[in-house]
Amino acid sequence: MQRVDQLTDREVQVLDAIIQLYIETAEPAGSQAVARRSNLGISPASIRATMAELESRGYLFHPHTSSGRVPTDLAYRLYVNRLIRRAPPSERERERLESEVASGGPIEEILRRAAEVLGVLAQELGVAVAPAFDGAILERLDLAHLSTDRLLVVLTLQSGLVRTIFVEMPSAVAPEVVEHVARILNERLAGLSLAEIKASVGERLRDADGTGKATALLNVFVAESEEVFDLRVEGGEVLLGSAQPLAGQPEFASKDRIRGLIALTERRDLLKRAFDAHRKRGLTITIGTENEDPRLADFTLVTASYRRGGLTGVLGVLGPTRMPYDKIVGLVDHTSRLVEGLLQ
Repeated sequence: MQRVDQLTDREVQVLDAIIQLYIETAEPAGSQAVARRSNLGISPASIRATMAELESRGYLFHPHTSSGRVPTDLAYRLYVNRLIRRAPPSERERERLESEVASGGPIEEILRRAAEVLGVLAQELGVAVAPAFDGAILERLDLAHLSTDRLLVVLTLQSGLVRTIFVEMPSAVAPEVVEHVARILNERLAGLSLAEIKASVGERLRDADGTGKATALLNVFVAESEEVFDLRVEGGEVLLGSAQPLAGQPEFASKDRIRGLIALTERRDLLKRAFDAHRKRGLTITIGTENEDPRLADFTLVTASYRRGGLTGVLGVLGPTRMPYDKIVGLVDHTSRLVEGLLQ
């Protein structure tokens, strides 16, 4: 008889039926309900024996207030790895995503809308993490006089992002000197990532063909490289949809659980670490105790990374381990590809 993770066909079918029932009802699954659901043609007594075996092997647990069984994280992991029936978004869901997300704007605004509508469609908490920009490639650097001793620096990145910053000059510098310095900076720095520039700008400009005022201005860029070429304050922001859909789940019926959920949404640092761990891993599902932070032990994260030029970010949903994985995986995957297409 075929085995899945050392389970027999009957055990797999019974476990599949229990998971589906629990996802749909949020109630422990009893043998009578499983018999009706599984269509195995076996008696409830035989199903009870199979359920007892699955419980002994860590796939189910038995709440003391009920004769039914509830799937464990191990059961959900087997389901996700071997049994999931991924459902693509419906036409209505695709139309809503495209109409609400694809209206343009800055990256952060696109991601904010994506997190919001994804959470509503999935009935979970939608989360998006904006790209961390250290990996962005500098395409062009422009300098413009604002006053005799102040410059506007415009960094254009290959991803299409533009960063502006003001730089104070040590003394008045003629326009032709500013143009000369801009040419040197583009020759030496264009095509490098911001992280590479910050790490090596002094060495790259050391023998630059500049004298007098040009050398003094180049030294300003070396001395202030951490500020000029740093986008960390703008990248990696955690953007949340509404927590209302998630709060409506049976898992959050008690006041204590609602307070815990609210506290979790206020811990942007915790959510950022959890979602950042998925940044370069494609479509990822982390279930309950698989999460590194014990405060997420009751939650599943379904995420997908997106890419814009040299930048990567991640979006997805956070919800209880009892979630309709088939539907949510399809929604998250479709949304990430939609966002990626918009950002290109």
